[in-house]
Amino acid sequence: MGYLMRVPSADVRLQVCDSIAAFYHPKAPRQQVEGLHPTSPSYKPQMAEESGVAETLVLSLALLEEQPAVRLQVLRTLQLLSSASGLNCSLILRVRGASKICALMNEPDSSGRLLRRCTDVLGNLLELGSKEEATSQLSTTDCFMALKEAFVNLLLNGHRRSDLQLRNDLLLICTAVAGNPKAPLIESGFAKQLILFATFPEIKSHNPLVRNLKLSFSDEDFEMKKLLFNMLVVMSRDLSAVQLLQEGKVLLALLQHVRPGEAPRRGEWTAAQQEELQLQALATLVSLVPLLPQDYLTCQGSTRLLLLMDWCVSADPYSGQGNSFHSSGGRGSKRAHLRHCVRLLRSVAALGDELLTEDLSDQGAIGQLLGLLTKMEASSEEEDAVALEIKMDALLVLSTLCDNDAHRKELFGPEGVELLVRFLKMDPALFYSGLGHNKLILTTVDCIWSCVVGCYPTEDLFLEKGGVLLLLDLLQSSPRNMQDVVLGTLLELCDNSKTPAHISSWRGKKGETAAGLLVRLWRAQETELGVRRDASGRIVDVRRPLLSVAQEEEQVEPIPADQPSAAIMDVSENMRAKIYSVFCRLGKCSFEDLPGLRTEDYVTIAVISRYLDFKVGEVWAEISRELEAEGVRPVSPDQEALQSIGRTAEEAARAVAALQTQLLGQQRQQELREEQQLYSEMRTNHKHQELAVKSWEAFVARTSNYTLLKVRFVIMI
Repeated sequence: MGYLMRVPSADVRLQVCDSIAAFYHPKAPRQQVEGLHPTSPSYKPQMAEESGVAETLVLSLALLEEQPAVRLQVLRTLQLLSSASGLNCSLILRVRGASKICALMNEPDSSGRLLRRCTDVLGNLLELGSKEEATSQLSTTDCFMALKEAFVNLLLNGHRRSDLQLRNDLLLICTAVAGNPKAPLIESGFAKQLILFATFPEIKSHNPLVRNLKLSFSDEDFEMKKLLFNMLVVMSRDLSAVQLLQEGKVLLALLQHVRPGEAPRRGEWTAAQQEELQLQALATLVSLVPLLPQDYLTCQGSTRLLLLMDWCVSADPYSGQGNSFHSSGGRGSKRAHLRHCVRLLRSVAALGDELLTEDLSDQGAIGQLLGLLTKMEASSEEEDAVALEIKMDALLVLSTLCDNDAHRKELFGPEGVELLVRFLKMDPALFYSGLGHNKLILTTVDCIWSCVVGCYPTEDLFLEKGGVLLLLDLLQSSPRNMQDVVLGTLLELCDNSKTPAHISSWRGKKGETAAGLLVRLWRAQETELGVRRDASGRIVDVRRPLLSVAQEEEQVEPIPADQPSAAIMDVSENMRAKIYSVFCRLGKCSFEDLPGLRTEDYVTIAVISRYLDFKVGEVWAEISRELEAEGVRPVSPDQEALQSIGRTAEEAARAVAALQTQLLGQQRQQELREEQQLYSEMRTNHKHQELAVKSWEAFVARTSNYTLLKVRFVIMI
């Protein structure tokens, strides 16, 4: 049927289109023929798909330049086919249907339906077909120029509601295509125009395109405004668009929306629309501010955000509509605004720009964020995912601001320490709630590292509040993937001379001491790494006392000098180095007189105490293997030094293994002595029982036999 489109007759071609369309709108037969049954409604559409008629119709468009009515009907049929199934969309794309249809958009059309049908077909191809293929076909200069011309024409000259809706559909297609890195959005000049429209009417311009442009503040204009904001985010992924964004004063336009709740003025956006635009502007700024930090400073962005945050926590009456994606969790309150405001502050702080962090600090961000967290903690409302996200972002901002700055750590002060202690007291069962409490506790530990460690007055406050004890509680109850971070923070706090006393005084579940906890973590870490130990925890391979399974299986390959080797990476990839360092602080490197340890713990302590020696030997052994792999022979003195280091490390491992054997032997001897003592006590108890029985029998005999009683009396005389 599709091949009939080659017949140069308009009537035939129109009839072909009508027949294909009838497949998708079947009518009941007027009369039934005896012995025959009508096909199912899905049969004809299925046959149309398998026949590839959609592909043929696209190819026939080249024959219809002189027949605009037929071309319009073919597009209507393609619109129907593309909306019916993804297979038809694939057939259309196979013959580059997207670019061919896009080229027809701006052809003369007296009916006014050509652009609508082309837009619908392209929308169907992007939605139901292969989006990658469709965007690839539309990512040409010709296609972008056609999309640009159609959109600008509708924006400036479209007044009917259908024209405004079509304009928004075109903008949606442009946004989808702009996501392709190869799209000539900037080269075509379309990006500059879109930025101009996105910043209108916030930024006044003398550009002819917007000189006479007026927004009606209708629902369609509102949707266009949101789509333009979204387009700014898409453009921000291309660094070559940064200059255009800067020249277009995009940040200034978006920050115009970052104002505490203002009553909508007459003839402008409604309260619900204003709320949505404000929230989307905040979400858009999260992507744009990292690209335009200087513009952010010039526009006093931090001041605007902190004023908005102050309004969010104030008692001013406001009822959020909660109608959009960005306002989730904020219906009837200001929480959505607070959420996006703190998220944007986190994005600003994460840049690590000293000017930005100094500006935030000077504006009083630390005190304001602490006040926000204090108020949220004092609230009786039940915590949900939104509240937890706000707390996490606020803690991350505080961590960034206070990191490596003693003065800001002092500003963090008692109020901040009180908050951290409160967060550390969180019930460990909440880590598995799925709401994000596990992320909150990790953010809290990070905040301790950045805001407390390194400032002795703040550290002392943290110790007085029992912070170290709470960290040990967390270390004992937290999942494995959290323990490394907690232990690292604990190690940093050990630089304070008061910390070891707090660690030594800690008692966990079942009376476990800090030393016992660290030994248990060491054994669990070695089990996870696959380090070879016997059933009693003794060293098995004296040549490789610390080597894990992954290190043994790894091939020796020469690496550049600026890259760490496997032995060095092992130090940072597991907790053993941190555990060794904490033990050094506890026992002043003597590893003796540690409370709460059993013999099996001292067997492990014997390895921990020589960790540094073993690691040094492991590194030198690795150097020797690398030299051998590279075919390099050290000079004789160096060779002797390497051999001497290897022998020393091996002898140290043998000494530790012997000490472990001695400890286990002493334990067995002690157990035997205790067993003998127990048996001795049992024998003594049995003798006492036998004497008691004999005494009782003698007493019974005396009292029951008069003759024996007389004898007993004579003996006594």
